[in-house]
Amino acid sequence: MSGQPVPILMYHAVATAPNKATRTLSVSPEAFAEQLAVVADRGLTPLSTADLAARWRLGRPLPERPVLITFDDGYEGVHRHALPVLAKHGFPATLFVSTGWIRGAYDTGGGPDTMLDWDQVRELAAAGVEIGGHSHTHPQLDQLDDGTLRHELIHCKEIVSDELGTVPASFAYPYGYSSRRVRQTVRETGYGQALAVGNGLARRRQGPYALHRVTVRRSTGVEEFERLVEGRAIARNFAGDRALTKGYALVRRARQVRRKAIRSRV
Repeated sequence: MSGQPVPILMYHAVATAPNKATRTLSVSPEAFAEQLAVVADRGLTPLSTADLAARWRLGRPLPERPVLITFDDGYEGVHRHALPVLAKHGFPATLFVSTGWIRGAYDTGGGPDTMLDWDQVRELAAAGVEIGGHSHTHPQLDQLDDGTLRHELIHCKEIVSDELGTVPASFAYPYGYSSRRVRQTVRETGYGQALAVGNGLARRRQGPYALHRVTVRRSTGVEEFERLVEGRAIARNFAGDRALTKGYALVRRARQVRRKAIRSRV
């Protein structure tokens, strides 16, 4: 059972009235409550990211019908709306914070909507939510030079450690973008596992630094959500996303080649 595929749900904002920048990747509080009721009614067993990775790393069995609930960036609604629903069901989850977007001493002002503050992050951690890293300023990590990449990873890790008193074990790539160099650097800077997007089920063979997730967004209806947690029709659901991702990947690779050529001429 340790090799079975696992749906890892990727949420962002949980908000009644999200702004334009975050609306598509947000869900309403009512939808979130309905979706977690589906998880409970179907008898699924939520795990934290660290727990899943540890079980796969050590070859330990997974529980019946595992699922992961994850949140990216650090929106205030995760505390206001999601936490009470998680607590109602007794579900663990993982929140990946971009430390430069969290309100407080390290805030860069780049947060796209109302973000958590550090007191709220601590309350989430105290309630059993795993807090992972999501970089400091949320850049496309594979577009950074080595020094800037390491700073984004280490600075995020140090801030979370200072604020919570625990070292984050898990990481999620901003925008889902990574590369062999990025994954190696994430490993070297001390993160034990990392999540991409991929819009597919997570499998042990993907390795601990490239686990796939499925996107939950405002347009995700309850029937589609049921298919996601059951692992059904995933490829069909995200066919459009994959086509866009492949096209943009070509553009980004061309940008990287141009930057390398420019640096070599300097």
